[in-house]
Amino acid sequence: MATSSGPSVGERATTAETLRAEVVSIGDELTTGQRLDTNSQWISRELGVLGVPVAFHTTITDSLDDGIAAFRIAAERAEIIVVTGGLGPTADDLTRDVLARVAGVPLDLSAAALADVEARFARRAVPCPESNRRQALFPRGSRIIANPEGTAPGIDLDLPRTSSAGNARVFALPGVPGEMRTMWQATVGPAILAMLPGAGTIRFRRIKCFGAGESAIEAMLPDLVRRGREPLVGITAHEATITLRIAARGRDLAACEAAIAPTEAVIRECLGGIVYGTEDDEVEDAALAALATAGATLATVEVGSLGQIAGLLAAAAARGPEGRFRGGVVLPAIAAGITVTELARQRRADSGATHALAIGPIVPVAEAIGESVGGVTMVEIVLAGPDGITRREHRLGGAGTVRLARASKTAIDLVRTTLVPPAGDGLPRGATR
Repeated sequence: MATSSGPSVGERATTAETLRAEVVSIGDELTTGQRLDTNSQWISRELGVLGVPVAFHTTITDSLDDGIAAFRIAAERAEIIVVTGGLGPTADDLTRDVLARVAGVPLDLSAAALADVEARFARRAVPCPESNRRQALFPRGSRIIANPEGTAPGIDLDLPRTSSAGNARVFALPGVPGEMRTMWQATVGPAILAMLPGAGTIRFRRIKCFGAGESAIEAMLPDLVRRGREPLVGITAHEATITLRIAARGRDLAACEAAIAPTEAVIRECLGGIVYGTEDDEVEDAALAALATAGATLATVEVGSLGQIAGLLAAAAARGPEGRFRGGVVLPAIAAGITVTELARQRRADSGATHALAIGPIVPVAEAIGESVGGVTMVEIVLAGPDGITRREHRLGGAGTVRLARASKTAIDLVRTTLVPPAGDGLPRGATR
């Protein structure tokens, strides 16, 4: 059984726009609403970056008949089908069976895949269950997509069409998000890119931002975030952190980098101090880098934020500049007559750090993370340092974990912007204080 990419519909394409994709999710837990389908969202974004429009999303049950019907329809209306789920070892994991039936071929056992599955169990010193042999079965003629993080290899298969010439190409991946994303980045994404005419190679650059919402940042970047632009700029939000991903195609990596550079320069000019890093940088990494640049140290004290600030900074300290974070104190409430400013000053004195960061509800409110009025959270953040007090009062929208993340990251970002102010005035172009 081959493991490399074979001929596919993409080789017949003359323009990227002739390829359309369908994203299929399999599982009773999805059709019943017990679990949110985040895989389809992620895959659709990745296909968009590659320039392949997604025409359909389909969610189907763990049923052989429903799966066969869905894939026969998908093969007629999309050139690329990306499916997640149904590759496990249990009786209701039917993706391989469905694909074999639609392709009209038997399932063959791959000795190499079986050896890999058995080796994974051997490394854990446990016997390989007989049911896991199913994960080494593949429709005849398919190509194996290696799974370096799990026991379920993926399947790359051409499905015949009845209404038109040629085939639709299916990429079947596990439903576990971490495994699926690793396999996409290592195998599926490059395979789809190779299907596009004159694709060459592709290069990504992620610009990380904090301090404005997704829609506000998009408004600051006129004509950058639009379909069809080269290089393409995508925007995503996660717990108040905004990521701008630039995707450039070119004949080689040098050409891609040359295409990315002007767009990155425009983003940095337009957003100013809202940009805090690139790639995997988090707000807390930028704060610790600012402490290192300033030769400073930091301690924290939190009321109502459940220790999230200390947790984020501790994690950043484990992967970044050492010795800059001196630990955090988490309090259930502010004692009567004490202000957040006094908490910061006392924490600085007790810890011996050059700076102390405190967060708490605005006095006299003593509820968790501040007073909520009409969905708006009011919270006070204070940074005490050798040059005095920097205080911010923030009204943060959102609910639950999003509200908590915004409050915590806003406090951490105050460290960055105070210790190492951005070049110029640090403001987005056209903004005023």
